[in-house]
Amino acid sequence: MATPEQEQEQGGQILVCVDLSSQDVDASVALVRKACLDCGFFYLINHGIEEEEFGEIYEESRKFFDLPIEEKMKVFRNEKARGYTPFEDETLDPFKQTKGDCKEGYYIGPEASESESCLANPFHGRNQWPSPDLLPAWRETMEKYYQHALSVGRRVIRLIAQALNLDATFFEKPGLMDAPMAYIRLLHYSGEVSNPEVGIFGAGAHSDYGMITLLSTDGVPGLQICKRKDEIPQVWEEVQPVKGAYIVNLGDMLERWSNGVFRSTLHRVILEGKERYSVAFFLDPNFDCLVECLPKCCSKENPAKYAPITSGYHLLERYSQSYKGIISMST
Repeated sequence: MATPEQEQEQGGQILVCVDLSSQDVDASVALVRKACLDCGFFYLINHGIEEEEFGEIYEESRKFFDLPIEEKMKVFRNEKARGYTPFEDETLDPFKQTKGDCKEGYYIGPEASESESCLANPFHGRNQWPSPDLLPAWRETMEKYYQHALSVGRRVIRLIAQALNLDATFFEKPGLMDAPMAYIRLLHYSGEVSNPEVGIFGAGAHSDYGMITLLSTDGVPGLQICKRKDEIPQVWEEVQPVKGAYIVNLGDMLERWSNGVFRSTLHRVILEGKERYSVAFFLDPNFDCLVECLPKCCSKENPAKYAPITSGYHLLERYSQSYKGIISMST
């Protein structure tokens, strides 16, 4: 596995590599800050999730996506954004895409009990699960990975807090991330070839909506980032997969919280004729957490750029732009 000294360079771009097992916390915080100031992407190694567990989740993911479409549609995404999303169901860049993303997916979130009220949080609900007769190990595999990825995500959030010159436990205060909106999304990209010139993408250009994303891939390339989204023409650079490493990226919510100090960067997936599988883990604050400029990120000379907004309302706005009929405030 790569080490921090083995930073990955593609076309002049350096993606920082952070070792989560390092005892030198100051050095890790400095690397995270460097990455967050530059492009909001970095590799994460020695995170504690074994290669065997990644193998299990990819095996179960492939088994589900190999099912007939009739079986997959039995767990079609519901109004809580849980379940299966078919090919082209999502359009991440509607201004440039001529058809939806060339991918299918599956959302798994925090499991609510039948007795819990969902009125205060439209995202709150029950997961959908494929039939255990077809996939007997599926639910157990996903629930185990969910807990392990959540643990890793919380450790990354501590490093990010310190990189913002905050206490490591800042985001652990009551009401911030003690009941996080955390989701697994399994993804399967088709074997077709993307053609940006005519608006065909594996995933259209977008920035992630929430706090942070932990991305695992099967080793097939395709992820590209654009560090300067306002440049014309935009320059896209490939992010190569590193075996066993997460690719971590910041979302729009953290950019708002930090007043633009830390960056949420445009990224997309370009397919080259080979199927591609990945597993994203999104870790976002509590639904009713108020996201407003951190005092250390603004001043009289640098006032707050974004109005305060709750985490949940921010996500509802963003999801409504890429999906139809997937959660409303009245749900």
